[in-house]
Amino acid sequence: MSDPPRSDGTDAAAEATQPVPAVDGPGRIRWLLHWTLPGCWGAVLFAALSFTPSLLPRGGFVQGLVCGITAAIGYGLGVLAAWLWRAFADREARVPTRSSWRVFLLVAAVLLVVSFALGQYWQHEIRALMGVTEYNVALVVASPVVAVFFFALFLLTGRGIRWVYRRVAHLLARVFGRRAAAATGWVLVSVAVGFLVSGVLLDGLVTAMDEAFSVRNGITEEGVTQPSTGLRSGGPGSLVPWDSLGREGRTFAGSGPTASDIATIVHHPAEEPIRIYAGLDSAADAEQRAALAVDDLQRAGGFQRANLLVLTTTGSGWVDPALVAPFEYLGGGDAATVAIQYSYLPSWLSFLVDQTKAREAGRALFDAVYERWSTLPANQRPKLFVGGESLGTFGGETAFSGEYDLRNRTAGTVFAGPPNFNTLFRDFSDHRDPGSPEIQPVYKNGRTVRFATDAGSSLPPAAQPWEGTRVLYLMHPSDPIVWWTPHLLLTEPDWIGEAAGKDVLPQMFWMPFVTFWQVSADLPFSTGVPPGHGHKYTTEYVDGWYAVMRPSGFTPADLTALRSAISALG
Repeated sequence: MSDPPRSDGTDAAAEATQPVPAVDGPGRIRWLLHWTLPGCWGAVLFAALSFTPSLLPRGGFVQGLVCGITAAIGYGLGVLAAWLWRAFADREARVPTRSSWRVFLLVAAVLLVVSFALGQYWQHEIRALMGVTEYNVALVVASPVVAVFFFALFLLTGRGIRWVYRRVAHLLARVFGRRAAAATGWVLVSVAVGFLVSGVLLDGLVTAMDEAFSVRNGITEEGVTQPSTGLRSGGPGSLVPWDSLGREGRTFAGSGPTASDIATIVHHPAEEPIRIYAGLDSAADAEQRAALAVDDLQRAGGFQRANLLVLTTTGSGWVDPALVAPFEYLGGGDAATVAIQYSYLPSWLSFLVDQTKAREAGRALFDAVYERWSTLPANQRPKLFVGGESLGTFGGETAFSGEYDLRNRTAGTVFAGPPNFNTLFRDFSDHRDPGSPEIQPVYKNGRTVRFATDAGSSLPPAAQPWEGTRVLYLMHPSDPIVWWTPHLLLTEPDWIGEAAGKDVLPQMFWMPFVTFWQVSADLPFSTGVPPGHGHKYTTEYVDGWYAVMRPSGFTPADLTALRSAISALG
C-alpha cells in the first residue's frame, strides 16, 4: 500500500497568524493537494452525518452535493479544532505517523459505508411517507463521486483564497511589520472575496437570470387564449392590455372555473368570477400597477361582488390556480380576485433577492384596493380577503402591522407555506401560547390567527370559538420554505426537538452546520413531491378557504367533489 499523503501539520488558522513566503511551481501543487489528519477526521465525520434524514427525500446528486459541502465544512472545523488545541497546549504541530493514517482509513471506510447504507434506508422511509416512487439507482451509485468533486472544489477554493492572502501578506510585509501585514492582508482578501461573491457573481447572476426570464415572460402557455369576457384583464374593455400581462398573468386571466363549472359543485346558478391582473409591462412601478389593477377591478364590477380577494403573487407573477379556484367555488362565483406582478424571476430566486419587490407589491396593492373599498357605503362593500403562497405571503403580510390590523381591515386570510423570515408569521410563532408546539402554534388562544398542518382535520385550539375575522396559515411539517433560516447553522429550532410531523422522520435531529445545508438543499426541490407534502399545497386550500369564508349550503360530499376538482389542477 502506498503511504497516505503526509502533512507538516500546518493549517489555515495557524498560517493566518503570520505571512510566509509564497510557494510557486511544483511546490504549490503539492501544497494544494496535501491533507491534515485532523481535517480528514472532521471531513469523514461530517460526511457521515450528512446522510441523516432531513425534510424531503434526496436524490443521488443532491445527496452527493450535501455530502461534499458538509465534508468540506468538517475538514475546516477539524483543522481549526487542532489549531485551537495546540494553542492551549502550547506546542507545535506533529507529523502524523503511518499507523495514525491507517487507523483513520479503516475507520473512515467502515463509517462511510455504514452511513451510506443507513442513509438509503432513511431515504426509503421518507419516500414511503410521501408516496414518492421515483428512485434513480444510477445517481445514487454516482453520489460518492459527486461528493468527492464538491469536497475537492470547496477545499481547493478555500486554499486558493488562502494562497492569495499569503501572496498579499508577503508583499505587504515589505512595507509593514509581519503582524500588521498579516492582519491587513486578511482584511483586504476578505473584502475582495465578499465583493466578488455578492457584488459581481451574485449581481451578475441575478442580472443574467432577470434578462433570461424577461424573455420567458413574453411567452403564452399552450392552451391559454385571450378572454372573450370583460370580467378578465386583457379581455374586451379591459384597461390592461393582454400583451402586457406577462406569461403568468395571461395564464391567470385566461383560465379558471366558469360559471357552469361552479354550478356543478354548488348545485345552483353561479356567476362568472372576475380575475384582474397587472403585469410588469402594464405600468412602470408597483404603485402604478396597483392603481391600474384597481381601476380595472372597478371597471369589471369587482367591488360589487360579494367576495373580493387581494392576492400577492410569487416571484415570477405566478398565481397558484389551487389557491384561487376554491375561493371562487365556495363563493358561488360571486367573487373577484386582483393581483399584480413584481418580478420576472422564479420563486426560489425571488426568495433570495426580490424580497423588497414583494414587500412593495403586497403593500401597494392592498392599500390601493382598501382605499377604493373604504369609500363604498358600509352595506355595499364586498367581504375583503387576503391570500398568498410562499413569497406571496411575505408580500401580503407587509400591508398589516399585526393581528388587530388583519382583524380590523379584512374578512379573512389564507396564507400557505410562509417563509420563515415573514415578520408576522415569526411574531405569531415566537409569541405562541405556552405549551403549544412551533410546528403548529396556538396564538392568543386562537382568537384570530390559527395554524394548520392539516386543515381538513384540526385547527387548534378546537375547543375555543373562532369569531369574526379568521386568519389561517397552512404549513406542512415537511415544507423547507417554512422552516429554513440562517439560524439553523448554529441554533437548534424548537420544531426539530418536538414530536415529528406526519411526513417527517422521527430520526431527524439538529446538528450545527449539517442541518443547515441539508434543509438548504431541500429548498430547490420543495415542490418536487406529491401534493400535501413539502411546498406543494393543493386540496388544502379547499379546507382552508372553507374554514375562513364559512359559506353555507356545502355538504361533505360537495367538499369532496371540490377537492377532486382542485386536485385535477395540478
